[in-house]
Amino acid sequence: MTTTPQQARPRATRSTTGGGWFRAFWRWHFYAAFLVVPVLLVLSGTGLVYLLRFQLEPLLHADLMKVDQPAGMDFTQPYDAQLAAVEREYPDATVMSMTEPSGPDRSTVFSVVHEDGSPRDVFVSPWGAEVLGDLNPDATLSGYAVRLHADLMAGTLGDRVTELAACWAIVMALTGYVLFWKGRVARRRRRQARAPGARLRSTHALVGSVVGVGVLMLLVSGLPWTGVFGGKAQELATAGGSSLWSTDPGAASNPTSRLDESLPHSHAHEVPWGMGASEVPRSGEPEQDAGHDSVANVDTAIAVADDAGLRHPMTVALPTSGGAGGHGSHSGGGGTDVFSVIGYAFDAPTDERTVHVDRWSGEVASTYGFDDYPTLARVVSHGIGLHEGRSLGLWSFWGALLMCVGVVVLCVTGPLMWWRRRPSGSLGAPRGRMPLRGSPLLLTGLVALGVLLPLFGLSVLVVLVLDHVVVRRVPALAGWFGSA
Repeated sequence: MTTTPQQARPRATRSTTGGGWFRAFWRWHFYAAFLVVPVLLVLSGTGLVYLLRFQLEPLLHADLMKVDQPAGMDFTQPYDAQLAAVEREYPDATVMSMTEPSGPDRSTVFSVVHEDGSPRDVFVSPWGAEVLGDLNPDATLSGYAVRLHADLMAGTLGDRVTELAACWAIVMALTGYVLFWKGRVARRRRRQARAPGARLRSTHALVGSVVGVGVLMLLVSGLPWTGVFGGKAQELATAGGSSLWSTDPGAASNPTSRLDESLPHSHAHEVPWGMGASEVPRSGEPEQDAGHDSVANVDTAIAVADDAGLRHPMTVALPTSGGAGGHGSHSGGGGTDVFSVIGYAFDAPTDERTVHVDRWSGEVASTYGFDDYPTLARVVSHGIGLHEGRSLGLWSFWGALLMCVGVVVLCVTGPLMWWRRRPSGSLGAPRGRMPLRGSPLLLTGLVALGVLLPLFGLSVLVVLVLDHVVVRRVPALAGWFGSA
């Protein structure tokens, strides 16, 4: 039978109608969920723990982190005396840093590293300089949360899985808004008809419409941490004369003396993102007379940084060469490391500043902070602050917390909707194909996203090849996966 042009017209336009677009985007949204949902559940759960770490950890370790002010005592012991107590208690360990108490009822925290490389956070009462005990910072609740959040505690493989899931989560958020808009009439009709699952679908759509913007912000601001995108972005930024983070111009140290390496567990003692890769400058050469001691100690470094305008509580990375106990604050030695004092800037990235104090003269060796960052590093620093819920005070804290809760709701309601409607004998995937040939704008957007996010682009190519070479050529697989 011959097909007339009038008969052919509806078939030619069917794939570009609203329903065809809706099913195509729904299919991408559906399949992305299999990778994205498990990873986002981990990221949102660990993100909640990280946001609440300052409330949770003191409750879990009150004997170490909280102290009582002795009756009749209104002065604390010098930090140098507290450091000496730590050195006596851990003679074979290297003291890496000290963080001031965050309040009158909190202990001073010293980070030490044992000879086998294992880290410990040592807690000291500032009132009597007594060592209260220690914790492995990587084995605390927030320590596990940070490591899971970073790379699923699976090293490079975990980092790549997390980055790939983040890329596809961006696709899920974008396709989710398409589904939200195009499906609004159908959802309203189903609610009015009290169809099974209508309320659950509406809840998922409503939460997604609110949370989606925040999720996109969290995903984009978290990408600089990733191995592939973050590494390539830094390479491009360097080639263009900028950087994702800063480089201290006063640096003249050993290759291993970066600031973040001076603080080996930065989840407990924050190194500003922009200065994480900063090299540390040297102190001036000491006088050559035998037995010459450092003029500066921890208290000197704190006082110098305070005069320079840094905010309390400060963190001090200690010199690590020369002297007993691994630093030069108590004895002689020929070390040229400095005291690097990091000012408190948790709630304001623009306050990020580090003062390097010469260990021999007690004077400022160099100062570096937010105002010295490259423009791109400033943008990334603000993004990281928003990602961690700290840049805008309680607004960003509660916003990030609600985003995490919203993501959990989406990750639960989405699979539940599929479970309720799943058919027997197939996966139940929506049938639809992206009309890329008939939409140059859509094709351009997909290619641009694939170039910007290399792991996403590679995964799309793999999926398309498998779909056309394997799935569509095997009837059983085509039926199971719902290939159109």
